[in-house]
Amino acid sequence: MSLLDLRHMSARYGASQALFDVSLSLEPGQVLALMGRNGMGKTTTIKTICGMVRATGGQISFDGLDIARLPSFKIARLGIGLVPEGRRCFANLSVLENLTAAARPGEWDFARVTRLFPQLAERQNQMAAILSGGEQQMLAIGRALMTNPRLLILDEATEGLAPLVRQEIWAAIRKLKRDTGMAILLVDKSLSELAQVADRAVILQRGESVWDGAFTDLSDAVAGRYIGV
Repeated sequence: MSLLDLRHMSARYGASQALFDVSLSLEPGQVLALMGRNGMGKTTTIKTICGMVRATGGQISFDGLDIARLPSFKIARLGIGLVPEGRRCFANLSVLENLTAAARPGEWDFARVTRLFPQLAERQNQMAAILSGGEQQMLAIGRALMTNPRLLILDEATEGLAPLVRQEIWAAIRKLKRDTGMAILLVDKSLSELAQVADRAVILQRGESVWDGAFTDLSDAVAGRYIGV
C-alpha cells in the first residue's frame, strides 16, 4: 500500500481552479520529486495534501486513510511534516522555542536535529528573525523533523540560498534518505541534485499530472518540454 496516494485531485482558490487532475503515489522510504515550471500547481498540490487548501475533487489518502476533508492540524498529527516555501519560522521565538513548539514524541528531538544541523545548537538562544536565510531554512527543516513525521514535504528548500548553504541542505536530505525510513516529497529546480536523491518524479503542467516515472527515466526531451531545461 502506498503511504501517500492522490487520485485525480482537483482544487481551487475561490472561483479560480488551480488543480484539475493531479495523481501521484509515494511509498514508505521513497523520495519523490514533484516538478514543473513556476505556476503549474506544485505548491497548491502540497497545500492541498496538508489541508491548507480544500480539495474539490478526487481522492487523497495517507496510509490508507482518506484525509481530503481533515483539518491541517489533524493531517500533521498523522505524520506529515511540512517545510513550507519561504521557511516561515516563528520570528519572535528562539531557535530552541521554534523546535520545542513543534515537538512530538519520537526519535527526532533537539539532540538529533542539532546533530543534523550543528549550527542550530550554536544559535539555540537566538531569535529566528536574526538568523541568516540558510540558518532559517535549517530551522524550518528541523522544526518539521521535530514533529517526527513519516512523510517529510520540502517545498523549494534550497531556493534563494548561497551555493555553500545549498550544498549543506542537500547533504542533509541525502543523509535523511540514507539513514531513515522517512518518505520525502521534494519540490526543487535542481535536476542534478534531485538526481542524487529522487527515486521517482511527477511533472505537473497547468494543474495536471503529465509525466510519472522513475527519475532515471526522465529524459532530456521530457525535461525540456515540461520543465524548460
